[in-house]
Amino acid sequence: MRVSVLVVDDDPQFRGLAARVLTDQDMAVVGQAGTVAEATQLVAALRPDAVLVDIGLPDGDGVALARLFAALPWRPRIVLTSADRDATTHNGAVDAGAITFVAKDELPDSAIGRMFGSGGREAG
Repeated sequence: MRVSVLVVDDDPQFRGLAARVLTDQDMAVVGQAGTVAEATQLVAALRPDAVLVDIGLPDGDGVALARLFAALPWRPRIVLTSADRDATTHNGAVDAGAITFVAKDELPDSAIGRMFGSGGREAG
């Protein structure tokens, strides 16, 4: 079973790149959002296994969004990302309920497929 992923980023070009990277790693990108408001609606409607979340969003903070998503009953796996390598640290991401932080320029070379797991949701 393929991992379903929601991509949350305000840059449509980056969302497209991220979707291609995730698809190439055998994941199903089920939705894309450019704002906290859109992401909140889509995560409820789609119930993805995983969410890639940009830290800097036009209507809110991706770290706060990660905390919100981490508290969902099905516990999607979350990876935070940013063009700013200093936006947070691995430990800061984990404290927010994410599994890690990946700088945007490292995403194509990252092992994001292994980070998100090979399939299925955690029970919750």
